[in-house]
Amino acid sequence: MPTVHLRGYLEAMESEVRDFRLRTGITVPCLVQGDADARPVLLLHPWGESRGCFDRLVPLLTGFRVYAPDLRGQGDADKPESGYSLAEQAEDAAAILDALNVRKAFVLGSSSGGYVAQQLTVAYPERVAALVLVGSPLSLHGRAPFADEVDRLTDPIDEDWVRDSLSWYPLLHAVPSWFIEDRIRDGVRMPAHAWKGILHGLGTAPPPTESGTIHAPTLILWGDHDSLLPRSDQETLAARIAGTVLKVYPDAAHLVLWECPDRVASDVTAFFDSLE
Repeated sequence: MPTVHLRGYLEAMESEVRDFRLRTGITVPCLVQGDADARPVLLLHPWGESRGCFDRLVPLLTGFRVYAPDLRGQGDADKPESGYSLAEQAEDAAAILDALNVRKAFVLGSSSGGYVAQQLTVAYPERVAALVLVGSPLSLHGRAPFADEVDRLTDPIDEDWVRDSLSWYPLLHAVPSWFIEDRIRDGVRMPAHAWKGILHGLGTAPPPTESGTIHAPTLILWGDHDSLLPRSDQETLAARIAGTVLKVYPDAAHLVLWECPDRVASDVTAFFDSLE
């Protein structure tokens, strides 16, 4: 669906983007879509992207009140020099719920956004009604294999570097070119300090399931061809969260959300409905 048509479709579904000044000191925009009385769902995007990564998912999440913010340092959110530890990223997520006056929400995190979602659930268990982790890591502790490249980044971010960085995440399904170009623009808009700060914050924190316990009902969606996150890690993650459902997509790689938004929407909706 071309971007212009998608935006028109979202507008028809009573969506708007609101700016919120958070108690953590930054301002972030947040897409708000759906009936005000519907069940709330908070979407947390990965490092290097923006709320736009959910453009193909949001129209499929009918029957929910969807909140998709740009997170600190990314998209149109403020990009301060500091505040990028995993704990601070989770604090921002809790502050977004505060700004929205949402006491408790379903939370879906994609890739490293799922890592932030895990930390949010550990630190603020009363705020998370259920958790969906889409291609989300068990642990990011340590130095990422591409950290040297990120450390060499300077402003302005080179578009060719962002485009080349997509090779870190092979795709098995065709993804619309407009969607990929939007994600490249996301990367170019990020300053070098945000690229570095977020990655450092993720890599220096203890894994959430080692520092605390997640009690929220959890669904894990993982692509069987994910070359970054081994299946054994996903099984360990599932074992650490009592009652977790692990669903494997046999024909997808790491970027499950990019490749299979329709299946993600169907599985997420069925999971949330099962909790009712």
